[in-house]
Amino acid sequence: MSTRRDFLKYAGIAIAGLSCNSAKIRSAASDNRPNFIFYITDDISFDDFGCYGNPYVKTPHIDMMAREGVVFDNCYLTTSSCSPSRCSIVTGRYPHNHGAPELHTELPHDQYMFVQALRESGYYTVLSGKNHMGSVERGFDLISPGRGPGRQEDWVEILRHRPKEKPFFFWFASKDAHRGWTIDDQSPRYALEDVYVPPYLANGPLTRKDLANYYHEVSRADRYLGLLRDELKQQGIDRNTYIIFCSDNGRPFKRCKTRLYDSGIKTPLLWWAPGRLKPARVKGLASTIDLAPTFLELAGIQKDDRIQGVSLKPMLDNPSATVRDYVFAEHNWHGFMAHERMARYKNWVYIRNVWYDRENLFTHSNIYAGVGKPGEREISSEELWDFYQKGVLHPHQSAQFQKPMPYEELFDVHADPHQFTNLAVSPSPYHQNILNQMRQILDLWIEQTGDTIPDNPTPDWKDLQGHETENWQRGVFPGAERNATQRNHPGPIRASAFGLYDCRDDK
Repeated sequence: MSTRRDFLKYAGIAIAGLSCNSAKIRSAASDNRPNFIFYITDDISFDDFGCYGNPYVKTPHIDMMAREGVVFDNCYLTTSSCSPSRCSIVTGRYPHNHGAPELHTELPHDQYMFVQALRESGYYTVLSGKNHMGSVERGFDLISPGRGPGRQEDWVEILRHRPKEKPFFFWFASKDAHRGWTIDDQSPRYALEDVYVPPYLANGPLTRKDLANYYHEVSRADRYLGLLRDELKQQGIDRNTYIIFCSDNGRPFKRCKTRLYDSGIKTPLLWWAPGRLKPARVKGLASTIDLAPTFLELAGIQKDDRIQGVSLKPMLDNPSATVRDYVFAEHNWHGFMAHERMARYKNWVYIRNVWYDRENLFTHSNIYAGVGKPGEREISSEELWDFYQKGVLHPHQSAQFQKPMPYEELFDVHADPHQFTNLAVSPSPYHQNILNQMRQILDLWIEQTGDTIPDNPTPDWKDLQGHETENWQRGVFPGAERNATQRNHPGPIRASAFGLYDCRDDK
């Protein structure tokens, strides 16, 4: 494990080796651009914080950030899978467009990264903690694996020992709250009765134990946010620094991580900058591909044509503003073969599952036989399976074991926030009209961004008994047959531009 001395040594080497291109780097006297701390957590759903309505989990620092900053209530990830989600954020591109759409695939070297533009314009850029994007050294002056169970223990030191003459962008990537759980003495611990069990999970002791350990790691992520805020204030730079907080995908529980329901694909997104932002709650739609152009605009750098997202600055300035009418997401291989696509417009969410005849699973560990590394077993999924075998689950819980799955799903998320009632099978002419419109919206996005259904996709890594597939290898990525990595079309953004029917918010 690295020591503080090791860290300072490597940091000093990195700082000493920085480029001094005078045409691109502003002087300390003239460079008053804002600083950024981008704090991304691992596997945390949007509604696992007090400011998003969870009264059980203790997140005082994030809740204070929400009271003092801008909270986005409807921000969506491009995928609920670790590495492709992070690659979308750093490029501003959809997974099938950035070329690393599946778990554990590296971002191609020729793909654009917004942090590279920040670095070239004079920002000091650091990635500390979980990388999971591959070789991205071209975008960062310093890359540190981080220390401690959540990998946050380097962060205050990095903030203290940065080159003071430069504005900075820090990509701080927590490992909390990823399985397997690690418990420390500094963060809150939770009793089994002190958790909220989502209605799609089994309300039993194993699930409650799983959630209690998960809550502990959520609270640990919150504690380190407080330390960063304190350090900013001690240095007197809090009023010129944005803290941006989000997650890479939903909680690592069944019907969350990898899935395209809000429990998996919706992320917390908070912006805090007491000298620059007024407290507000934003209801409009946003996507994590919109972060890249927002960072660039706030730093005074022109948006690159390869970015598919749109800047969120109008919403930061005016919480009632709208920058997009549609958000899109995808579910590709994450240990198991998958091809799902999602579109949201107003209160409507449409999901299309191409390989609907398969079980929709999210990890390599076997939920039926308890296969998994110590500390990483999905005991909540095992308990759900046990309840299913005993016939004591509610229909919306047992539907997770349905095979085949629905090919199409349509939800009114205002009326049905857990997305239990599939309106795609409703005989109502109103719902069928909405369904047809959402099909058109998704089809247009698929066509314009070059998405495809591979004929030779990546197969399952393991079977349901936990045995590895013999001679396993990657298949063809979605979008490869249409050269999607070279396409920059953003797909539909505003409804008025495409003449589609204006789906009403009310009945």
